[in-house]
Amino acid sequence: MKHITVEKREMEQIMPEPGINRGRGLTSRSRIKDTEQVVEFVIGDEMFAVDLFDTREVITTPDVTPIPNVPPFITGIIDLRGVITTIIDLRVMMHITRESTGKKQSRVIVLDKTVSEKMIGILVDDVYSVTTYSKKDIDQEAHSSNEGSRDILGVIRKHRKDGMGKDKNILVIWLDIKKMIQRIETDL
Repeated sequence: MKHITVEKREMEQIMPEPGINRGRGLTSRSRIKDTEQVVEFVIGDEMFAVDLFDTREVITTPDVTPIPNVPPFITGIIDLRGVITTIIDLRVMMHITRESTGKKQSRVIVLDKTVSEKMIGILVDDVYSVTTYSKKDIDQEAHSSNEGSRDILGVIRKHRKDGMGKDKNILVIWLDIKKMIQRIETDL
């Protein structure tokens, strides 16, 4: 699933490839009033997103060293420029069994230190873009439940044109990655 869009180029400027230090990191990110910025990614055939401010960078999937006797969603660890980073497979953690039907370019989204004291990366099938949405495009009520265990901040309505030029709406599930990581932190 290769997507070349303006949004993709924006993401590449904000999130450099591993080993490339552009001298500014992610400090150029800023919140814009009445908008939310998210990193969109694919797991299976579904679109998900996490808050841009909960991420540090996106890297290609490196060789992962497995760890014995850990939960199945922990793929292992990597050495990310001298820092041991735990890799979590979101597909396994969220019990998604369907495989992607498009090309898979697995990526690791390295989470910001505000999410967890430990360095953590989440393994996804592909990273799509960094996108800014108006708050009116985000439904923060439809997903709610009494249990509060769904780990969803909202559902984003993404408006696009299909191959025939017709308007198409795609639903993007905006995950509460902080809550998800807090729940499993003792396993890390």
